[in-house]
Amino acid sequence: MAHVPPRIRRRTALWGLVAVLAVLGLLAWWLRPFGEPELRGELTFSTGVRTGVYHRYGQLLDHALAEDMPGVKVRLQPSEGSQENLQRVATGKADFTIATADAVSKYRADGKPGAERLRGVARLYDDYVQLVVPAGSGVLSARDLKGKRVAIGQPGSGVRLISERLLRAAGLDPARDITPLSIGIDTMPAELEAGRIDAFFWSGGLPTQAVRDLADRYEIRLVQLGDLVPSLQASGTPARYYRAAVMPQDAYTRARNTSSVATLAVPNLLVTTEGTDPELTKQFTRTVIDSRDTIGHEVHAAQLVDLRTAIYTDPLDLHEGAQRYYRSVKP
Repeated sequence: MAHVPPRIRRRTALWGLVAVLAVLGLLAWWLRPFGEPELRGELTFSTGVRTGVYHRYGQLLDHALAEDMPGVKVRLQPSEGSQENLQRVATGKADFTIATADAVSKYRADGKPGAERLRGVARLYDDYVQLVVPAGSGVLSARDLKGKRVAIGQPGSGVRLISERLLRAAGLDPARDITPLSIGIDTMPAELEAGRIDAFFWSGGLPTQAVRDLADRYEIRLVQLGDLVPSLQASGTPARYYRAAVMPQDAYTRARNTSSVATLAVPNLLVTTEGTDPELTKQFTRTVIDSRDTIGHEVHAAQLVDLRTAIYTDPLDLHEGAQRYYRSVKP
């Protein structure tokens, strides 16, 4: 066998490695949608409380974006919820966020800073309004909350909007007829378990992990809210985004409900502003749609993200970049 000098062997191995990397790079380029530029930079995604669905969805979407847009660094920014999210995006403190349609409608109706700049990217999944009490509680409807200690959500959250509207629809003054506590889903379960509150409102995808964890260690029951839907829908423009809905009994298998629970639901929208780069928004939208099943393994509500309904971002117009994506995949 002929002797090959070590220097030549190293050189051959080096060129072989270069060739492999070149092929891999060419393959990665070929797999990208034709003509789509590779983006670079940073963006901020405003999510929600750390134990809520918004934040977990943001974490999983971040992983998907890292694969689809490796040149873009995503910074997740926890928040109190929809109202704070909209304020951040509208005023340039964040680039993308999730917010409920009723919160968007109110933000625009109130003429808050940057409201006219907001644009829709996709309709995601619906939030279900959940009124949680101890299993042995005598509360059978929101009307029974009079005189009770009730967690109604943080000031910047979407659940705060809905809980106050529901209480008014039930004939209760949120400031006088109950003892309201301005806390979020990160602390609500522990407060209920410790007996420091009698009930809490939550609005989130099904199931919400914090509620499921509570049901695993403490006996709870979900209270029906379906009787309030007609009066709530008649209360004004933002309320038109609420629809009657049913939480299946197995949404929380350990909860002490013997049947499904009538409630209401409201759509979640992925939101940005008109000034966000169209190409960035197009690729961001593609990742949201393509990662539905992967994210849905952990955030079950994300399985409901659908290409046919994603374009309905009322009350917001679709962003130009999102429009480009939807037109590119239209049959």
